[in-house]
Amino acid sequence: MKQAIRSACVLLGGMAASAAMAQSSVTVYGLVDSGIAHTTNINAAGDSITKIPSLTSSFPSRIGFRGTEDLGNGLQAVFTLENGMSLDTGTTGQGGRLFGRQAFVGLKGAWGTLTIGRQHNMTYLSGMKTDVLGPHLFAIGSIDPYLPNARSDNAIGYLGTFNAFTMGATYSLGRDASAAGGPAATNCAGEVAGNTKACRQVTGLLGYDNKRFGVTTSYDILYGNTGAGGGLASSNHSDRRVTLNAYAMLGDTKLGGGVIARKTNAATGASESDLYYLGASHPLSPQLTLDGQVAYRDLKNSGADVTMLVARVTYLLSRRTATYAAIGRMKNDGASAVALDAGGTVGAGKTQNGIMAGVRHAF
Repeated sequence: MKQAIRSACVLLGGMAASAAMAQSSVTVYGLVDSGIAHTTNINAAGDSITKIPSLTSSFPSRIGFRGTEDLGNGLQAVFTLENGMSLDTGTTGQGGRLFGRQAFVGLKGAWGTLTIGRQHNMTYLSGMKTDVLGPHLFAIGSIDPYLPNARSDNAIGYLGTFNAFTMGATYSLGRDASAAGGPAATNCAGEVAGNTKACRQVTGLLGYDNKRFGVTTSYDILYGNTGAGGGLASSNHSDRRVTLNAYAMLGDTKLGGGVIARKTNAATGASESDLYYLGASHPLSPQLTLDGQVAYRDLKNSGADVTMLVARVTYLLSRRTATYAAIGRMKNDGASAVALDAGGTVGAGKTQNGIMAGVRHAF
C-alpha cells in the first residue's frame, strides 16, 4: 500500500512538473473605433456627403484571440486569430473573412518567429514605426489602399529581431482567396497545379532602430492569375513595391517619412509611381497628441498626380478610451480621382476637403 502511494505521488509530481513546463495562456483583446466624416466634391457635380465610414476611423475595429504555450528550452507555440469588422453595419471586414486580419499558428524562439497562415506581410510591417497617422481614414492608405491591407493568405512567414536589427520575409502560395472585391479581396487564391507563379507573393524586410532613430526597407512582389483583380489577369502580370522608411525622435516629437516605389505590369498596361510621405507626431500634454502628415504621389509619364495634407488631434479620456478629430485635403491633378477618405469617391481632377471626429475604445 505504501509503495502504491509513493508511486502515485511520483506520478502526480511528474505530471505537475510537465504542466509547469507547458504553461499556456490565451488573451482576448479588441478595439472598437467609429466616427462621422464630411467630405466635399464626391462626384463630378461637386456634391458633398456626411457619413459614418465603413472602413476605419483612426484604427480598424477588431476582436482577436492570441495564445502561447511554453514548450521548454526557450521555445513557444503561438497563434493569433483576429477578426476585422465595420462598426457602421456590424459586418465582417477583409473581404468577408471570419478572421481576416490575422489567422496563423507558429513557433517562436530566440532565433525568431515562424508562422503559417494568413498574416501581415513585410510591406505592412515596414511602415508601422514611420507612418504617424497609421491606418487612419484620411492617410496614405487612401492613396494606395494596399498599404493598410498588406496581408497574405496561404503564407509562410518569418520575423526575427537581433539587438537593434530586424529581418523578415513571407512567401505565399496563394495571396488572396477572397473574391469579394476591393484591396483586401482580389480573387487570387493560387495553388494552381502546373503554374508555380499563379498568385504567388514574396515580401522581405530589413530594419534597424533604436530609441533615437530607425530605418526600414522592404520588397514586395505579387503575381496575378485568371480573374484576379487590379488588372493582374495572368501569372505573367505583377505588382511590385519597394519601400524605404525612416523615423527620428527630436525630444518627444517623432518625425517619420518614406517613399514607396511601385511598378505594375497589368492587362491594362504598365505603370510606375513614387509615393512620398512625411509626418510628425507631438504630445501637447500627457493626454493630447497632435499629428500631421503630407504626402505626394508622382504617377510617372502622367499628369494624374495627387497631394494630401492631414492634421489630427487625439485626446485620451483614459488608458483605453480616446476621442479624436481630423481635417484633410486631397488635391487631384489631371484625371486623378483619389478620395481623401479611404473607400470614398471624388470627382476626377477635383480637390476634396474633409473633416471627421470619432471615439475609440480598446479592451
